[in-house]
Amino acid sequence: MALIEFRGVKKAFGTNEVYRDLDLDIHEREVITIIGGSGQGKSVMLKLLIGLLDVDGGEISFDGQRISGITEAQYAPIRRRVAMLFQAGALFDSLSTKENVAYGLREQLEMSELEISERVRESLTYVGLPGTEETWPADMSAGMKKRVSLARALAIRPEVLLYDEPTTGLDPINVTRIADLIEHLNETLDVTSVVVTHDMDTALAISDRIAMIQDGYVIFSGTPDELLASEDPRVRDFIEGNAPVDEDTETLLRSAG
Repeated sequence: MALIEFRGVKKAFGTNEVYRDLDLDIHEREVITIIGGSGQGKSVMLKLLIGLLDVDGGEISFDGQRISGITEAQYAPIRRRVAMLFQAGALFDSLSTKENVAYGLREQLEMSELEISERVRESLTYVGLPGTEETWPADMSAGMKKRVSLARALAIRPEVLLYDEPTTGLDPINVTRIADLIEHLNETLDVTSVVVTHDMDTALAISDRIAMIQDGYVIFSGTPDELLASEDPRVRDFIEGNAPVDEDTETLLRSAG
């Protein structure tokens, strides 16, 4: 049995039908990367898993328990097992690094101040930022903010880590650093990682498996090598950066030429 299962999931925002009949298995301790064009629902998948959104139809289960359609109170134990690195980092500007990393610990767990300080220290060390407890977000680079945000997610010792565009807005050195961190944390902490990214180099480097979403369905799921070998024109267009051209656009291009 997969750790996380999507079965026939449907989700729409008004007339925008994001998922029509989405099926996907996520296995324990794997790094799975979700790819697809803008507006295809990649980040929606993470928000469904963390309980920020609910499905319109179908079912999501986690470790054999249905988590779609449950109450906020019922979801609380799940949030102790699943943590998310948001695209923008979402640090509190008014809190020091220590207090940002400790935020989830104070909200979700019963720990002494000594235990919290030790957990914060460990988490910052995991992401390569030891000794930065008293640093403030305003004094950090974009790469540091991402890593502090990751330390905050790690602090609750989750079983599943969700990454929403973890390398967006970073320079090449920090892109490599974050990609290396994802791999390292998966190996050392035995977590399951679900990564949403537009960065194909990162996806190919870190993933055990890649799933592509298009038109409300998972149209591909396989290893990076299988993705590169796929002959599905939709997959090939995406990885080669070729935008689909509709008939009206094609006619316009021909007349312009």
